[in-house]
Amino acid sequence: MILNVTELKLHRTIGVSVGDVQIGGGAPIAVQSMTSTDTANITATAEQSMELAQAGSELVRITVNVPPAALAVPEIKRRLKQEGFTTPLIGDFHYNGHQLLARYPECARALDKYRINPGNVGTGDRRDEQFTAICKIAKNHGKAIRIGVNGGSLDQELVTAKMQENTVRDLGQSSEEIINECMVVSAVRSTELAIAAGLKQEQIIVSCKVSRPRDLCSIYRTLSKKTDQPLHLGLTEAGMGLRGLVWSASTMGILLQEGIGDTIRVSLTPKPNGDRREEVYAACELLQALGLRSFAPSVTACPGCGRTTSTTFQALAECIQDYVRTMMPEWKLKFEGAETLTLAVMGCVVNGPGESKAANIGISLPGTGEAPTCPVYVDGQHVTTLRGEHNELFDQFKHLIDDYVVTHYIKKNAHAQS
Repeated sequence: MILNVTELKLHRTIGVSVGDVQIGGGAPIAVQSMTSTDTANITATAEQSMELAQAGSELVRITVNVPPAALAVPEIKRRLKQEGFTTPLIGDFHYNGHQLLARYPECARALDKYRINPGNVGTGDRRDEQFTAICKIAKNHGKAIRIGVNGGSLDQELVTAKMQENTVRDLGQSSEEIINECMVVSAVRSTELAIAAGLKQEQIIVSCKVSRPRDLCSIYRTLSKKTDQPLHLGLTEAGMGLRGLVWSASTMGILLQEGIGDTIRVSLTPKPNGDRREEVYAACELLQALGLRSFAPSVTACPGCGRTTSTTFQALAECIQDYVRTMMPEWKLKFEGAETLTLAVMGCVVNGPGESKAANIGISLPGTGEAPTCPVYVDGQHVTTLRGEHNELFDQFKHLIDDYVVTHYIKKNAHAQS
């Protein structure tokens, strides 16, 4: 049976407002990311937050772990607003969130959501007391929270109790099954505790993250049956590069196609001095690939083979991809629907013309031994044939894209006036 994702999403009726962004309640699945800067470095954190937002992140999370970080939050928020960014700012708390939020009320007011890890907020009776303290602060300030259960920092008292129960009752559960069960139990119990502390269901988002794809699927399928709260989806640590992309897409793609997940993060490990925006691009591409959202024009390009010994089509595809990403923040403000534009940069005659005709704008470059011409198609019609080196082709193709955006998408200010 083919699942209708849109219909399934509407069945989860609880919606949580985080700043101007709605999570759950039938709202579009939201993309979020996390800064990698020292939050106490106000300039670096504000700049990276803006970069992530421009790349497509609809919520940005920052670490709040020490007093200097908590003191920095209000100024970071002020700088974002000053530059015109309304992107919700989320505080990531572990161990001492109850203390920081109480001691620095300006931080508590500036943040749009608090992330709480029930596995390290405290032990014994202090755990519930300190968890409740954060929830009451959220209640007093009208903020949302995310109850973020992590496999790597799971409540060990709960795990020990479940392990003993498994032994005494001879339940035959594996250690992985017990951990998965504890994840869900911790999330459900913590949700109940948050509501008892005075939070409304419309203020609570839940997640249960591990780094193992099969376990994540199992956990979220169970969790989605145990709670009606919106669910934040993602692997705890996806890994670097290709591995991180494949593991994230294979796992979240399955769950999203089943209608599970209201907001996502692709937790990629960046290379040293790498581009933090890559995790945002990956999340946007995942949702776009599933037909759930459109964030930026998509660029189809062939993988290359013995027919395409020239690297021109690869260089052109990369330049076009970079160009639309650079232009999208401006187009998003000016033109309604520009994110649905489809482009094709193909490398030989086999699939080149067909794929080019299927895109809004497509170019078919010559393969090895083919005539040195590049037919260009706009909405299926051959409109011109380009010739020249890579830079010349890029300039000409770029102008075609610019003209198409201006002539085919409604100008937002004109739409508002009409």
